[in-house]
Amino acid sequence: MTTDAVVITRPLAQAAPLARQVEALGRTAVLLPLLEIFPLADQSDLIRTLADLERYAMVAFVSPNAIDAAFAHIAKWPAGVTLAVLGEGSRVALARHGLTDANTRIVSPKDPARSDSENLLQTLDLAALAGKEVLIVRGESGRELMADGLRAAGALVTTVAAYRRSVPPMTAALRERLQTLLDGQNDWIITSSEALRGLLALVGELGDPAYVAKLQQQRIIIPHARIAETAAALGLTRLTLCGSGDERLLAALQSRP
Repeated sequence: MTTDAVVITRPLAQAAPLARQVEALGRTAVLLPLLEIFPLADQSDLIRTLADLERYAMVAFVSPNAIDAAFAHIAKWPAGVTLAVLGEGSRVALARHGLTDANTRIVSPKDPARSDSENLLQTLDLAALAGKEVLIVRGESGRELMADGLRAAGALVTTVAAYRRSVPPMTAALRERLQTLLDGQNDWIITSSEALRGLLALVGELGDPAYVAKLQQQRIIIPHARIAETAAALGLTRLTLCGSGDERLLAALQSRP
């Protein structure tokens, strides 16, 4: 039985750095990706759009996945184009591609506990974007709130998909792993509402209501208030809201509710 492990549910490519930091704290890190990230089968629209970035006053990336997928096709960031991101994870992703506050204007929500589209819109100078072109880089599916809010302020918004994502299918190995984890008492790091909904769906596929109850007994560590709202709606109550960024996730692991 797995006891007191830290279950990291990020996509696999983003999980390893956090896992190393968790292990450095003396905890056991378990990688359980709840979202799989895939490149688009047809990337022609993405490549065409990214080839003309100079036309935009601002480019918003909805996630680190969007950043990494897009920068596979961006040789150099155009001067004068503002970047907008939702959280610290995206700022870290930008830094991997050489973009920081020192050399580029990067805008993100001021409240690290509310790293979402709503609070990004509150942070932006929307009046200054009226009549200007804005690009949103995201997954194949996603919320329309940011695009709708920018359009309502008068911005000329284009959206482009950079990747696709899906919850992994249930397999015999995944079934065994979920059952083992739920039979223990662990800390679960969940950084996406979609991943959380996927987890509940997978637990439901186990076919035993007792596992839903066991999930409700696990400690769930989340960076955003919107994920907390999703968790509460799904009946999860052992929640620790820590704010955006790996440093805050690690600090939450070292505190006990």
